[in-house]
Amino acid sequence: MNILIENLKKNNLKVTPQRLTIYNYLYHNHIHPSAETIYNNIKEQNPTISLATVYKTLKSLKDSGLVQEINVGEDSFRYDVQIEPHSHIICTKCNSIIDYFPQKDFINRIQDKVSKETEFKLDSHQMYFYGTCKHCSK
Repeated sequence: MNILIENLKKNNLKVTPQRLTIYNYLYHNHIHPSAETIYNNIKEQNPTISLATVYKTLKSLKDSGLVQEINVGEDSFRYDVQIEPHSHIICTKCNSIIDYFPQKDFINRIQDKVSKETEFKLDSHQMYFYGTCKHCSK
């Protein structure tokens, strides 16, 4: 828990019970949950927390660079505590998402190529792969 508190303070975020609860949930659940999923999983232990608080907290965590918001074509965003560059693999049947960490030089080569070909100064990227997970393939 200390690393979470340190990360919040280092990013100039006030350490509140709600913020710590939501960040802790993300830190220990790498399922790429939506705000609604987070809310439904923490509300029993935190009956005073609202869905609006979850959304506001996720925005502040995203804005400070502690989580990334991912859009996988659903009605809501998903959240990922893994902030280093990586891709996501999404199951088109069960909507599960897993992280994929290709070698950094691979991503850098792609980003350099896209930047050169389009003359864009790229700030970030998102790469998604879609398919059927091994559980759904059975």
